Amino acid sequence: MFGSNRTRYQSESFSKHRAGKSTSKKNRSFRDSASTKKVEKLAQEASPKSAQTSPTVGSAIITLCIGHEQRLFAAHEDVLCHSPFFQTACRDQFFQSTSKRIDLPDEEPEIFSSILEYLYKGDYYPRLEFDKRRNTWHLEDAANGRGTAESTIFHSAVNGSILKDTVIYCAAEKYGLEELKRLALRKQGLQSGIQCSTILSSARYAYANTPDNDSKLRAHYLALIIRSRHTFKRSGTMQNEMENGGKLFFDLFVAMVNHMDDVANAAK
Repeated sequence: MFGSNRTRYQSESFSKHRAGKSTSKKNRSFRDSASTKKVEKLAQEASPKSAQTSPTVGSAIITLCIGHEQRLFAAHEDVLCHSPFFQTACRDQFFQSTSKRIDLPDEEPEIFSSILEYLYKGDYYPRLEFDKRRNTWHLEDAANGRGTAESTIFHSAVNGSILKDTVIYCAAEKYGLEELKRLALRKQGLQSGIQCSTILSSARYAYANTPDNDSKLRAHYLALIIRSRHTFKRSGTMQNEMENGGKLFFDLFVAMVNHMDDVANAAK
């Protein structure tokens, strides 16, 4: 149905849902059990798999021509129409043509494959998984030691190496998929060991492909750079990027000033 290419914002914590202490063993056991069930229920509700979509019988098949290579994808119309962007595109197709074909020459096939995977399955590779024993989220394959670093990087001929989740977030902004934006942002918060150059190129991409009133992804990168400031201080890539300038670095300056104010106020 779609292509098979697969390519710390902190994860949501469930600690606040744990049961409080009790002097009664019976009460404690009941509360612990209730708490565990509540955590599992919250995890199930938060799981991206709950967003998966099944096509209805008789739904039209839309052909999508993606990228400069004109890679062809196919998807059910009613699945695509969960996106306001594609809802409009399919309506225009109905009035203007009988070909049922949508051309997206500026989209990347690898990224669009993940978009379709999300529309059908509620997630994209590497998928988000919940560890019930530890009450934590992690990316698929991360828990068993098989790193997912390469599968989370998108290599662009124009922009260099970018976090795949950042590109997907920006695509979700374009297609009006708010839940996918939240999912992509959460996944970025679970990654570690990313090179400075990749973080900076991803931050620049985020600034170039999100509107000024959408600050969540931008704030993620500002916070990440501040938390890793000692590493970035020694980075020649950071120096080159700052010399090139841009809105990113003014926002970073403001964020660091605010951070220093918070530290000073806490010391008082």
